[in-house]
Amino acid sequence: MTYRLNFVLWRVRWVIQRLVVYFLWWAIFSQREELFGYTQSAMLTYILLSSIIGTIVLGTTTMSIGNMINTGELSNFLIRPLSFFRYFIARDVGDKLMNLAFSTVEVLLLFVLLRPPIIVPTNPLIWVWFVVAIAIGVVMYFLFSFLLGILGFWSADIWAPRFLSFVMMEFFAGGLFPLDILPTPLFALSQSLPFSYFLFFPLKVYLGQLNSAGAIQGLMIGLLWCIGLWCLMQTMWKKGLRVYTAEGR
Repeated sequence: MTYRLNFVLWRVRWVIQRLVVYFLWWAIFSQREELFGYTQSAMLTYILLSSIIGTIVLGTTTMSIGNMINTGELSNFLIRPLSFFRYFIARDVGDKLMNLAFSTVEVLLLFVLLRPPIIVPTNPLIWVWFVVAIAIGVVMYFLFSFLLGILGFWSADIWAPRFLSFVMMEFFAGGLFPLDILPTPLFALSQSLPFSYFLFFPLKVYLGQLNSAGAIQGLMIGLLWCIGLWCLMQTMWKKGLRVYTAEGR
């Protein structure tokens, strides 16, 4: 919060974006009771809840890793008994808590003003799977974003691949609409990528649209993605350190 105006405008943009998406779906369902297998209450719950989950899963400070590598600031960590990986985990926790606090207040205010029909699960098992799914999404996105950051070992331009991945992720994560309303080929493609486990899968679990077998299968696939991304990150980190240079530091 060093630059307060930037922070305020960022939160305003976030609220406006959610309002646009909310009223879009509200207008669509004003003429019908069900669409794409979703009722109005299910869709509006999906949209509002994705706002809170997004702040938990997608909030990260790892975007600065590439710049730290290119400027040589990484050397300050390598010469000290400090884990670079754990350092960014701690930073991410702080960032997520701040985002969660603000987004929760903002969504509560929207709920008070708009009075949307919200679905609240009564099955305790759904809540357990929901929390586990969010935890898997948090780990997956952290590893994915960390991987993008350490591309700085080989390229001075780390913004372009990150921006491209962000565009793809925003679409295939399901933050603006449920992925299963897409045409079958696109939906199949989204399920072969890790992005759907950031938002779409936890929200499907919350809405109770997955049976026990489907929820467990999704959690297992998410864990496999975590293991794969962790192994890839460790490999790239070790190879990157071999080519890392920091002249003048």
